[in-house]
Amino acid sequence: MMERPTRRWQGKVAAQAAAVAAGDLDPAEAYAAELWPADFTAAVDAALDAYEQDVAGLDPAADEALWAAVERVVLGLNAADERHGAIETGEREELAEYVDAVLTAAGVDVAALAARRGLDRAELTDSWRAW
Repeated sequence: MMERPTRRWQGKVAAQAAAVAAGDLDPAEAYAAELWPADFTAAVDAALDAYEQDVAGLDPAADEALWAAVERVVLGLNAADERHGAIETGEREELAEYVDAVLTAAGVDVAALAARRGLDRAELTDSWRAW
């Protein structure tokens, strides 16, 4: 499965903090902690944890249950973004890809799941997404 987006974000924050501490990066240029504050990444991780657990317990052919899991994670991500305003284009793409990847890893044919609702695979999160 693909790496969780929050791990990459946290790695960037840590790398920039280390570079600032070492004197290799001007603190004014250390943007990662502002883009992905710890409370935001924790909220996103909580939503993704719940989603992964939801999907792991589902039958890959149980469309309604799968869509309900996608809805719950998207609403959780909406709440994290509403509190922190940190989901921009790059984050949106990473999170949507991750939602798809979790389903794929669980054996779901995501393209077919979306097609049964008249959607393209890329529209998986669109029905509920505010980010």
